[in-house]
Amino acid sequence: MDACAALADAIDELAARGRSDRHFLRDIGRLGGVRRGPLWLTDAASGGSNRLRGRGFRDALDDDTDGQARHFAGTVAVTARVGGRLSRWLTTVVLRDAPDTADGRLSGEAIAFVRGIRSGEISQADAGAWVRRRLCGCA
Repeated sequence: MDACAALADAIDELAARGRSDRHFLRDIGRLGGVRRGPLWLTDAASGGSNRLRGRGFRDALDDDTDGQARHFAGTVAVTARVGGRLSRWLTTVVLRDAPDTADGRLSGEAIAFVRGIRSGEISQADAGAWVRRRLCGCA
C-alpha cells in the first residue's frame, strides 16, 4: 500500500471538514493512533498505531518500515501540543532519531508542517498537496 498517498488523501478529507487549525492538527494525529483528550500522551509515548500501514515515502524519509505515516502523524500530534522545540528534543533525545536519519528528517518535516499550518504558510486546503510534494516518493 502507498501509505504516503493514503496519508495525503486522509489529510485532504480532514481539511474538507473545515475545523480550526488546532483541531485539524490533532485530527491528523489520530491518523497515527494518537487520540484527542488526556490520553494523547499515553498514545504518543507508546508510539501510536499504524492505521495507514505501508510505504511510498521519499528515499530520504524511508526507514524501511511500514510505519512512516504513523511516525509523521504522531509527530504532528505531539508538536501541535508541545511545540516544535520540545518536539525536536523528544524525537532526538528520547526516541534517538538523529536529524540526519530518515526518522529524524521525517520528524523535521512534521514539525515544519505544524509550523506552516499555524503560521498560515500552509492552508488546510493545500496540506495534502504539501505532503505529496514534500514526503511522497512518487509526487
